[in-house]
Amino acid sequence: MTSDKPDLSAVEKRDKSELKKTNTEENNALPSKETVQQAKGYVRTA
Repeated sequence: MTSDKPDLSAVEKRDKSELKKTNTEENNALPSKETVQQAKGYVRTA
C-alpha cells in the first residue's frame, strides 16, 4: 500500500552544514498610490 505523502527521508538525512546562507529581501510589487494616480492622469493634492 502506498502513502499519499511524499518520501522525505532523503531531505531529513541531508547535512544542513552543506547549505549556503542566503539573505532574502522583501520585494514590494505594488505601485505607490501616487504612481497609480499619475498613471490615471491626475495627482490630487491635500
